[in-house]
Amino acid sequence: MEHAPDPVTTAGPPPRRLPSPDRRRPRPATRAALEVAIIVALYLAYRFGRLIGLGREDVAHGHAELVHRTQQLLHLPSEAMIQDAVAVIPDVYELANRYYVALHFPVIVAFLLWGFLARPRAEYAWARTLLIIQTSLALILHIAFPLAPPRMFPEWGFVDTMAVFGPNAYGGASASVANQYAAMPSLHIGWAVLIAVVLVRTAPRPIAALGVLHAAITVVMVVITANHWLLDGIVATALLGLGLALFPAPGRHRIHVSAPGRLVTWTRS
Repeated sequence: MEHAPDPVTTAGPPPRRLPSPDRRRPRPATRAALEVAIIVALYLAYRFGRLIGLGREDVAHGHAELVHRTQQLLHLPSEAMIQDAVAVIPDVYELANRYYVALHFPVIVAFLLWGFLARPRAEYAWARTLLIIQTSLALILHIAFPLAPPRMFPEWGFVDTMAVFGPNAYGGASASVANQYAAMPSLHIGWAVLIAVVLVRTAPRPIAALGVLHAAITVVMVVITANHWLLDGIVATALLGLGLALFPAPGRHRIHVSAPGRLVTWTRS
C-alpha cells in the first residue's frame, strides 16, 4: 500500500516574538539611577562652570557698568529704588536673604522628584530637557560674561543685604569657593520661571498657582537682595524660551535627524 507523499510545507520560520513594551522599558531602579546620574552631572557642571570665573573681578565690574547703563537706556526699574521702597517692611531684608539662600536648590530638587515619581514620563522628560538646555547655556554665559551683582555697588545706591542683615551665603568659609561674579544670567529666576511654565502647562491648577507664586516671589527676592540685575533674570528667561522653541511641549520637538547623513534640521510641529 502506497503512502501519500508528505505535504510540502511552504511556511517560513516561525515569526519572532517582539518583546513586550514592559520588557523594552528600563526597570524603575535603572531609570532612577540614570536620572540621578544626569542630574548629578548637571550639578557638577554647574558648580565647576561657576568657579571658572574666579579671579576675573576687574572684568566682572566692567561688565556691571555696561549692564547698569543698558538698564538705564532701556528704562528698566531701578533695583535700588525698589530696595528703598520695601525698607519700611520689618525684617524684609532678612526674610529675602533666607528665601534666596534656602529655597533655590531644594525647590528644583523637589520639583524633579515630584515629576519623576508622580507625573507621566513624557512630562518629566520635557521638564528635565528644558532644565538641561537652560542651565547649560547659562553656564556658557557665566564663563564668557563674568558679572558683578548690584550689591557690590553702594555708590549706585544698592544695599548688600546679606552682609548687613544676614544670612550671608558669601561669608565665612563659603566665600573662598563661591563665585560671586556669576550673576549673568540669574538661574534663581530662570529655574523658578521654568518650574512655573511646566506646572502651568501640565499640573493641576492649585499646583500651577504655587509655581507661579514661587516665580513671582523669587523675582522680588532677587531684586530686594540686589544679588542680580533685572537683565540677569530677563536673559535667563530668554534661555528658557530657546529650550521651548526646540521642545515646545511634552513629547514634541522641532529637531529632525534624517538618515543616512544624520542631517539635523529644524521642523515645525
